[in-house]
Amino acid sequence: MSAPVRIDLAGWTREATFGDHRAFLSIFEEADRLGFDGVWFNEFHFMDPPIPYPSTHLLAAAIFARTERLRVGSSVLVLPIHHPLMLAEEIAQLDLQSGGRLDIGVGRGTSADTFASLGIPHAEARLRFEASLRIIRAVLTNGRATSADGPWRFPETVVGPAPAQRPHPPIYVAGSTAETLDFALSEDLPLLLSLEPPEGRQLAIYRSLLERSGRRSALGRSTLARYVNVAPSAAVAEAALDSLLDALHVRRLHFAALRGETPENVKRPDRETVLLDQFVHGTPEDCVAQIRRLADGTGIRHLRCIFNGNGVLSNEAALAAMRLFAREALPALKGHPPLRAVGD
Repeated sequence: MSAPVRIDLAGWTREATFGDHRAFLSIFEEADRLGFDGVWFNEFHFMDPPIPYPSTHLLAAAIFARTERLRVGSSVLVLPIHHPLMLAEEIAQLDLQSGGRLDIGVGRGTSADTFASLGIPHAEARLRFEASLRIIRAVLTNGRATSADGPWRFPETVVGPAPAQRPHPPIYVAGSTAETLDFALSEDLPLLLSLEPPEGRQLAIYRSLLERSGRRSALGRSTLARYVNVAPSAAVAEAALDSLLDALHVRRLHFAALRGETPENVKRPDRETVLLDQFVHGTPEDCVAQIRRLADGTGIRHLRCIFNGNGVLSNEAALAAMRLFAREALPALKGHPPLRAVGD
């Protein structure tokens, strides 16, 4: 029997978070009951129009209060815009409140507008990111941090939250540049691999750095993402696929336009390539086989599944797919008997 795969959720970001707050939380209450392992939310600030949940930690606290076992992760906390000591205290508190169900994804951020809104020089992003991460890890591990080179100034020794009896939350690094991937490798931290663009380029750079450095790989502790298009039959899945691919490309064009790119410069990915690199697709049995191949090929047994197309599908459609996947695919991936439907 294949080793179990951790199956999380992602995709509720930006426009996918609009609507009734209680109905939004109910999605993750059901995900908890269905047996999914976790859910990840992105940190975006000062959006136009404003989004309901700029703070991943405030949203996580609400979900933790309504669930029993579901983990919640940040994808990502933009470290350069936070003071590391304040953020470390917040992480420690939320980890305590959740009973150890918190995951921390961190990055240096890419939006210059956010930095400008806060009066933070965007050129300092890497310096702030690396210094902040080291400070946060020191506080979470030892309950204190010493001053480090960087933009923050505080006394030489600062007492932070008392170290918990259990290990601090897992920390994942998001990034695509050789500099960020090399930093993650030097800190022995797992990766929060991207979906768009797919993780192939990141993995190639990371493996090259591994080979040159002789350091220990953290890929076995890393996580990657896929869109999931699952249906009771191959024909139904195939019928839904083309409209989903069209909607995803329209979304891609929208965000490219916000970055100032023209439509002709946004190439539509080849259908077979995008299915191979970004999708789990077909019947539940097809999805299980594809996920196992992906896990065996990458060595990564932690998948963030996007059932809502990052917001191009309705919550009702996403929940229907999640229920089917939980009933007919999760048991095989987890190595336990299938879920019984209500009334069986």
